[in-house]
Amino acid sequence: MRRRLLAVAALGLLLSSSVSAMAGLLHRRAERFAAWRATIRHHLYVPDQLPPLEAKRWSTFSPTPGVLADRVTYQSASGMLVPAIVYRPDPAVTHWRGRLPGIVVVNGHGSDKFGWYAFYSGMLFAKAGAVVVTYDPIGEGERNLHRASRASSHDQNVATPPGVPADDWGQRLAGLMQVDLMQAVSYLIAQPEVDPRRIATVGYSMGSFVSGITGAIDTRIHAVLLSGGGVFDGVEPGYFDASKLPCQGAPMRSLRVLGDRGAILYALNAERGPMLVMNGSGDTVMDMEHHPPAWFDQVRARAIALRGTNKNIFVNILYPGISHRTSWVNRDGVLWLEDQLHFALWSRSQILAAPVTHISTWAKANDVDITRSYMREDREGGLDAVGSGFPGIPRKDLMVLPDAEWSALQDRLTYESWAAKTMAAERAMVAHP
Repeated sequence: MRRRLLAVAALGLLLSSSVSAMAGLLHRRAERFAAWRATIRHHLYVPDQLPPLEAKRWSTFSPTPGVLADRVTYQSASGMLVPAIVYRPDPAVTHWRGRLPGIVVVNGHGSDKFGWYAFYSGMLFAKAGAVVVTYDPIGEGERNLHRASRASSHDQNVATPPGVPADDWGQRLAGLMQVDLMQAVSYLIAQPEVDPRRIATVGYSMGSFVSGITGAIDTRIHAVLLSGGGVFDGVEPGYFDASKLPCQGAPMRSLRVLGDRGAILYALNAERGPMLVMNGSGDTVMDMEHHPPAWFDQVRARAIALRGTNKNIFVNILYPGISHRTSWVNRDGVLWLEDQLHFALWSRSQILAAPVTHISTWAKANDVDITRSYMREDREGGLDAVGSGFPGIPRKDLMVLPDAEWSALQDRLTYESWAAKTMAAERAMVAHP
């Protein structure tokens, strides 16, 4: 009996020691991940505390039966305002149980809430039973002096004042883009009909760069889908690192301080929740020739090693012969989002049975503006998007602010105003180091 008691006691001590060791390991890992998040926020000028939201709903319209679209502004970094169109199911004609998931659409270069995939996604996912935020990236849409799309104002390479590192401008620009997206998440969380545990971001091209980093630092987001992107390199200079665009090259270079940037970004995303990366093998924009499946497998393995588990590690889809496109509107993308978010009005079987819309045909029939190079069948024009019968929304309907209000607020809206504030902040760095 005494031997048995001693054996039980020894086993108890061993188990207690193992549990204690595991708890210590998890604690050290949590500390390391928190330090990485803090480092990313510091180098991209993302504040520890987000600014007050100051959300305002200016007006509402219905772009298609069963869907309402709110014209909204909310506050971002540096006191700037973000104009957004927020799509949601119309409670007067649609009924659901419980709360709704939320989705934020993050556009690529030259696009904004006026872009076809922004308003198509808004109507599509609102029909499915979600609240969807689409917004103008800084310098596009209502956020430049001409209220124009494809203005690409933020792509200007601005010389920093003497004594300020050359990449500082791009780091601050990237930080603004991070806060724009994080505040869109804040807007969704503030809506009583939205379930804060079921929020996703979908990002395309430049938007995939922004979304992938935001997903690494904002643990409020449940699911992240990247289309036409996700090529986050490790210690070696890679696609984003070499970019001449200040919104991509400078921030990626600043993250060299992390070490294996790609693996760390993916590991941080996995700590937050699930992620899907969608690309085409023929995507020259993202240099997919040098990012084949084996490249993603290697990054995945390094991310798993950092986390100690493969739970929530990203999965990726590669479409043979396909180029740059917003694949989240296809059946694969919508099904993945359903699996993560559980739409309030559509089920998986309904998505599988739903009709699809060929985007180039739809765009021509509805006078939707898509540039010729992206109307190609291997790009956006060749997409078979879930859903049918959606209209092309006129540009005037997607303007959030009436002329007088926009003029009164342009100092808080435009890239030009943000640039003046940022240049003053950089000069202050030199004057008051």
